[in-house]
Amino acid sequence: MDKKNTVIGVLLLVAAMASFYISSRYAPPAARPAITTTSSGSPLAKNEAPPSGPATMVGDASFSAPAKSTAPAENLTLSNGYIAVKFTNAGGAIDSIALEKHKAALGHDDPYVINDVQAEPALAFVNYPGLDKDARYQLVSQTADEVVYRIVVDGKMEVTRHYRLLGGTNGDPYQIRHETVFRNLTASALPLPRALVSLGTIAPLGPNDSGIYILAGYSTGDGNQFTRRDELAGGGVFTRSPPVPYLDKTAPVVWAAVKNQFFTTLLTPDQPGTGVRIARVKVNPLVPDETRSAYGLTGAAQIDLQPLAANASSTWGATFYAGPKEYRRLANTDHFKHNEDSVLQFNSGFGKVFFAGFFSPLLLTVMTWVHSFVPSWGWSIVIMTILLKIVTLPFTLAASRSAKRMQKVMPLVTEVREKYKDNPAKQQEAMMRVYKENKVNPLGGCLPVLVTMPFFIGFFSMLQSAADLRFGTFLWVKDLAAPDTVVSFGVVALPLLGLTHLTINVLPLILGGVNFFQMRLTPTPSTDPTQATMMKIMPLMFMLFCYNFAAALSLYSTMNGLLTIIQQVIINRLPEHQLPATAGAGGMKNVTPKKKK
Repeated sequence: MDKKNTVIGVLLLVAAMASFYISSRYAPPAARPAITTTSSGSPLAKNEAPPSGPATMVGDASFSAPAKSTAPAENLTLSNGYIAVKFTNAGGAIDSIALEKHKAALGHDDPYVINDVQAEPALAFVNYPGLDKDARYQLVSQTADEVVYRIVVDGKMEVTRHYRLLGGTNGDPYQIRHETVFRNLTASALPLPRALVSLGTIAPLGPNDSGIYILAGYSTGDGNQFTRRDELAGGGVFTRSPPVPYLDKTAPVVWAAVKNQFFTTLLTPDQPGTGVRIARVKVNPLVPDETRSAYGLTGAAQIDLQPLAANASSTWGATFYAGPKEYRRLANTDHFKHNEDSVLQFNSGFGKVFFAGFFSPLLLTVMTWVHSFVPSWGWSIVIMTILLKIVTLPFTLAASRSAKRMQKVMPLVTEVREKYKDNPAKQQEAMMRVYKENKVNPLGGCLPVLVTMPFFIGFFSMLQSAADLRFGTFLWVKDLAAPDTVVSFGVVALPLLGLTHLTINVLPLILGGVNFFQMRLTPTPSTDPTQATMMKIMPLMFMLFCYNFAAALSLYSTMNGLLTIIQQVIINRLPEHQLPATAGAGGMKNVTPKKKK
């Protein structure tokens, strides 16, 4: 494979990456036929059970729901140093969760609050008369880490809701253990309706958050399904469909979650649920309705409640996580036993092609290990890049030597192409003879791309969820999880580049210069003006592609390019043995295939 094919291959990879990135923002929602999905008219949409199910409709329950309470909600807060959970008697649920170790915004001391703007309190029963957010529960007891609420519906059913903050040996400090006990107070069987339990509402991280990482989804134990916020927004490239109020998905639910780029709520019930409901909700009332950034996402897990025998009780239990998307935390099987770490979605989209499900956790693990010795995420990325360069050095050295050999034999290849331009079979046979005699691997030039690309894609996928890098500083960079903007000229509209603001970002500019210089150093086995132009354009394309990405990605790519330049300078200065086909003063060696007898 000559340089032309290598360049074309790289361009195709970059184009595919750009296509994936742009389509993830602007493409209309894709159908998922394997999952039952409805927006109206289904048993789930009506909060009904199927004919063989154990529950009935809310209206068919054998107790009448009380009128909505007009009493103000009463709140109390429990804290364990990681989360400050505000409980409310409105629905006997969680009003909001403040993450005490994560700031809401750069330069502010206020903690980031999950479910601060909400459709429902988290873990509240949704549209369940007598038990939902319009009901006022009685506070039964409260300790430093536990709270219990109680309510009686129509004198027939008692519902007790118990919450306990975990931590230490009992669980992860961002977890809350919850149990709801339903008790039949009558002497006859009491059917219960199917219920939806709120996952809370997730909102954009700020005015510049495009919302591409705002998703809701669930795990069936065998795989995951996630829905982007904008799949409910309507619109499209060629058609203008109206917004969808909500989506109902019927499936066995081992856990369900709503999330933005760095934070998530995640509900893991003791027994699998039967579906989820996902709704797009406006969280910023100050902007017009057509502004997509004004919307967040809420979700609810569906559970089937078994009928209660006379004077009997049943318990529904779950563990609720509200915190950062940290791989090393969610991958701890002592506290998370159902692959909850897959909420980070390392292996989604284009990342599947380059095995991001393996490389992203690997890179994050190495970077976290380095950070345990170096208290700077920026320098941890630099050191991690050096370590990766050392690991991949044998491959890149072999590729560089192959490129130098290809450069030397390229005049012979050109002569062969010209000599046998009317006979492709002889041309191919003669070219292979040239490669064989000079010990040149025509595929060697592809190795740098094949070796480097999985790490780049893995790092890109990792940054979609790495809460560890949020607000990490490095030199002039104030936030490694955001572009290293030094000057902003205001709002613009450049959707093809993924830009919403016209800015000067330093690291991508440095990256473009490094890539250009690296291209100049790399042996070029052809003097074709078209290929030369492509080589000059590639650094610019890559710079534009990375321009508005997180500074950590630009830092990794820039450092990798600098190390490659140093490596190439050393290789270019090493003596190279004269190749057999180019030895002597006779010019081209006779590579005419022998006639078959």
